[in-house]
Amino acid sequence: MFRQMRRFKQQLEESECIEILKDEPRGVLSMIGDDGYPYGVPLDHFYADGKIYFHCAKEGHKLDAIRKCEKVSYCVYDKGYRKDGEWALNIRSVVAFGKIHVVEDELKKKEICTNLCRKFTDDEEYLRKELENAFPRVCCLELNIEHMTGKLVNES
Repeated sequence: MFRQMRRFKQQLEESECIEILKDEPRGVLSMIGDDGYPYGVPLDHFYADGKIYFHCAKEGHKLDAIRKCEKVSYCVYDKGYRKDGEWALNIRSVVAFGKIHVVEDELKKKEICTNLCRKFTDDEEYLRKELENAFPRVCCLELNIEHMTGKLVNES
């Protein structure tokens, strides 16, 4: 069903893909938007147990697209590194494919929002205020990964 990577010598191990998903805070969620046009939107995420979690507003283009088609992809890449004496970056990227859905369970939503916030700050007072003030307006999404590939690319 999913294609194998053409440049398999550059393919990352699954453990490296998971490391990137855990370490990097942002990526681009792509779905089928209005009139069949691709729609990609940058989002914060966190990864746990083979799933990627997001938060968003309770209405908008993203949710409309997801309601029409639950199949999405999510792309994340790291900051890269340079080898001594080289100008080009070596960048590791991950593309995850799967089905996404709105999380309805309030406890799960609170867990998602807490984990997302803690990916950016350890300020517990800020977290408390966000949960108190913004939580009622938040929608959370869960992407169940069906296929994932990772790749190391040199920019040169």
